[in-house]
Amino acid sequence: MTDRDWISDSLKAASEVFAETAGSCRDEIAAASAAAADCIKAGGKLMLCGNGGSAADAQHIAAEMTVKMKRVRSPLAAIALTTNTSLLTAQANDLGFDTVFSRQIESLGREGDVLIAISTSGNSPNILRGAQTARGMGIKVVGLTGRDGGKLAPMSDIAISVPSDDVPRIQEAHIAIGHLICEFTESQCAR
Repeated sequence: MTDRDWISDSLKAASEVFAETAGSCRDEIAAASAAAADCIKAGGKLMLCGNGGSAADAQHIAAEMTVKMKRVRSPLAAIALTTNTSLLTAQANDLGFDTVFSRQIESLGREGDVLIAISTSGNSPNILRGAQTARGMGIKVVGLTGRDGGKLAPMSDIAISVPSDDVPRIQEAHIAIGHLICEFTESQCAR
C-alpha cells in the first residue's frame, strides 16, 4: 500500500464513521445540544472531562463555548476539569487519580449543570467516578464514548456512543459532536 492509498483509506474510514454516527446518534446529539443550551439559559455551566486526547477535546470544547464558535458573542459558561495542573497533581498524589474529576465536580458543580464526560472506551475510572458524583448532585451527564459505551453509557443521562472501535476515528467524531453542541448552544444562548 502506498502512502497515498493509506491516506485515502484513512479518510474514507473517517467519513464512514461520521456517516454511521449521523445515522445512529443524531437523536442523542440533539438531546445533548438541547441539554447544554437549557443549562446555559438557566444560568448553569458546562463541565467537561477526559483523559489524554479526550482531555484535549474537553479543553477545545470549553474554549469554543467560552470564547466563540462561529461569531463573537457573550461568553458561555464552560470549564474543562483538565486544566489546573496544580490541582490535578495534588489530587492524584494525595487522594488518587480516580478522584481528580469527582472532587472538582463536588467543588464547582451545582444542580442543573451539565457534565460532558469523554472516554473512548467508556471505562476510565476517573471519568466513571466523575459521572457518579455528578448524577448524585443532580448534574446531567452527557457521555461521549465508543461503540458499546462501556460502563459510562448506562451512567449517562444522554449517551452518545460513536459506532466504531477505532480510537482515532472515535476521537474525530467526538470533536465533531462537540462542535455541533457548541454551534447549537451558541445559536440558542448567545447575546
